[in-house]
Amino acid sequence: MKNSFFFVLPLLVVASVALAQPMPAKKPLAYPATRTVDTTTSYFGTKVPDPFRWLEDDRAADTKGWVGAQNAVTQQFLGQIPFREAIRKRYETLYNYEKFSAPTHEGQHLYFGRNSGLQAQFVLYRQPVSGAGAPEVFLDPNTFSKDGTTSLGGIEFSRDGSLAAYQISEGGSDWRKVIVLRTADRQLIGDTLKDVKFSGLAWRGNEGFYYSSYEKPKAGSQLAGKTQVHKLFYHKLGTKQSADQLIFGGEKDPHRYVGAYLTEDERFLLVSAANTTTGNRLYVQDLSRPGSALVPVMEDEKSDVNVVDNVGGKLFIYTNYKAPNFRLVTVDAAAPQPANWRDLIPETKNVLEVSAVGGKLFANYLKDATSYVEQYDRAGKRERVIALPGVGTASGFRGKSADKTTYYTFTSYIYPPTIFRLDVASGQSAVYKKPTVQFDPSKYESKQVFFASKDGTRVPMIITHRKGLVLNGKNPTLLYAYGGFGVNLTPAFSTSTIILLEQGGVYAVPNLRGGGEYGESWHLAGTKLQKQNVFDDFIAAAEYLKAEKYTDTDHLAISGGSNGGLLVGAVMTQRPELCRVALPAVGVMDMLRYNQFTAGAGWAYDYGTAQDSPEMFQYLYKYSPYHALKPAAYPATLITTADHDDRVVPAHSFKFAARLQQMQQGPNPVLIRIETKAGHGAGRSTAQIIAEQTDKWAFMLANMGLGYGEAK
Repeated sequence: MKNSFFFVLPLLVVASVALAQPMPAKKPLAYPATRTVDTTTSYFGTKVPDPFRWLEDDRAADTKGWVGAQNAVTQQFLGQIPFREAIRKRYETLYNYEKFSAPTHEGQHLYFGRNSGLQAQFVLYRQPVSGAGAPEVFLDPNTFSKDGTTSLGGIEFSRDGSLAAYQISEGGSDWRKVIVLRTADRQLIGDTLKDVKFSGLAWRGNEGFYYSSYEKPKAGSQLAGKTQVHKLFYHKLGTKQSADQLIFGGEKDPHRYVGAYLTEDERFLLVSAANTTTGNRLYVQDLSRPGSALVPVMEDEKSDVNVVDNVGGKLFIYTNYKAPNFRLVTVDAAAPQPANWRDLIPETKNVLEVSAVGGKLFANYLKDATSYVEQYDRAGKRERVIALPGVGTASGFRGKSADKTTYYTFTSYIYPPTIFRLDVASGQSAVYKKPTVQFDPSKYESKQVFFASKDGTRVPMIITHRKGLVLNGKNPTLLYAYGGFGVNLTPAFSTSTIILLEQGGVYAVPNLRGGGEYGESWHLAGTKLQKQNVFDDFIAAAEYLKAEKYTDTDHLAISGGSNGGLLVGAVMTQRPELCRVALPAVGVMDMLRYNQFTAGAGWAYDYGTAQDSPEMFQYLYKYSPYHALKPAAYPATLITTADHDDRVVPAHSFKFAARLQQMQQGPNPVLIRIETKAGHGAGRSTAQIIAEQTDKWAFMLANMGLGYGEAK
């Protein structure tokens, strides 16, 4: 449930803004009629009705008809908001600037992503490392489809940079195609691989590469069908995909997630295998010894374990085994089991991430969900602290062992993402690419506070707004969170949020339990029978904002996507009076059946399943957003999903919307916005992003009884 290549956008300098053009008085909405079916499932003797289960068949004609009718009602409502177009134009202006991704060194070139402003997809460019030539287009995903909905899903180069294999995603689907080309002349080589999912690409010399996939579900259920048994294949260039060699996985050794990567010198193949999103088995094979077998490094899936570097037969392993906040250890590949590990960078009170480049190791620590970076040599000696431009998020510090420079990106809620070039020998940083926008961070403030949750747990939250904001309890506020899967929610700049800040609004992001900001113990405190802690943390964050006079119920919106969509759904069903607006996106709403679709069964480490035990079933049944709905006055709700979301299938949102419309007793609208030719989030076109964010802000402000005044 995570996304890659996410580019955040800049904030322009503004003066005082007057709100104008309020929404006309509310009129009762006539929702499309949604038929019900007499469907029940028994769990440990409890019969659970599921009247909208027919909506799970998202390819059926009646489901498509329902989607069309719901979208029509939603667009009619949004179209009546008088300032919707003004928001769209403002957001388009904010979005329209030159954007870059940090470069990577491959062969004789640096490769980087660039978007001139409003291009549907980022274009992949390259430039000689020597700097002698001008950048040239290497791969333009905007040519993949006429409407910009086919995106680049990743690219990997062979060690010498002469070959590249890239993945494309059509309509946002997790199912990918893999295309191979020669980098010198960009000519395609061999056949396109099809039906690849949740896969990296790992080259072995210039002969071929490793990739992973599942058996494609039967026709008619390709997007929603369960994907249970992952398989690792080796594809030799010049051969048919049907002849690819099965390396690991399959029915004889079933795992839901299998992946492979090689050490930079290509001496060792590493195979990771897991059945959930937390923890993995790890195997190593010494490719320098013909006929050598895969040797287990970690034989259970209770911990995360990955190799980040090697020197000859010495492996550098990053793990949370017996170290919830992670550590870096070394071991001889000939005897790689934990009994032989030696600490190189020990565990501390701060969560650790490690990367390697230039013969050095970079320890990127999280201190209260913000970055602190140290540089080490391979003997474990700390050489320096990397000076960052402020308090925020630093990411990158990767590359080849021979690289003398590396790149990282720094951002915060008030600092546009800026790419820095770091000299590995001196530790000195210099700006490489800075967004060319008019933005003065001094006019805004972003501060971290701590509040007590229901059980007294101390939870951090970063609050961002314009300096001098009057805390009168009336400021439009968006409370956004995630709280799951050990995901770290760290500061990141977003042009979309600027729409709110320019209106004198407040953006608040708490780091809830279930995330990984304080290590695996923080994560576990928000899983399975502890999941209610996540919802309690979010509710406490809302109450803090009200108590401190940032906002009140009538000016508060809650928002989250994916697992965060579950968060919003659970909180609004438990506390419908908490806020005025709810914005659940691509959420997991049916907690009794989530494991019946695509790779949903892999989320059981966090959620548990209704089939586990009577206790787990009752716990899930109680908070499952779809099932917890009862007649009540709910907030104004805009549910968002997409027709090609094959990670959290749209049926979750369909069923929740249908039941919420049925149960709504108050005057607030309940709408669902269903994007077409889009998936879980990654790869959306610029036009799709602008349209969806426009509708979100227009819906929020209109239902708070506010208007929109463009920045002066």
